[in-house]
Amino acid sequence: MAKKILIIEDEEIIYSLLQKKLTGGGYEVSIAKDGVEGLEKMKTVKPDLVLLDIIMPQKGGFEVMEEMQRDENLKDIPIIVISNSGQPVELDRAKELGAKDWLIKTEFDPQEVLEKIKKQIG
Repeated sequence: MAKKILIIEDEEIIYSLLQKKLTGGGYEVSIAKDGVEGLEKMKTVKPDLVLLDIIMPQKGGFEVMEEMQRDENLKDIPIIVISNSGQPVELDRAKELGAKDWLIKTEFDPQEVLEKIKKQIG
């Protein structure tokens, strides 16, 4: 059975690119365009891993991670943060909230995403 990945990202160009690469890599991919939708989808899709943007409308990535930590059913899902900045303070906060790894939007290539995911969930 294919591993499930939930992409929570509001920029269509980013989530389209990721979805194409991950689907091609044999993963089952779901998309949420903000944190509120992302938390709802986590409960129904039950993903093996979440790719999470930090800056989004309604509810940002840090808020999503905080809610995940409080939910017994969600707190163990690995998170890879997708960030625009990669500022150390932002990355430290993400790690504190349980992020396993991160990608900087302007620097990552889709192959790197696959490698980081494989490291977390195979």
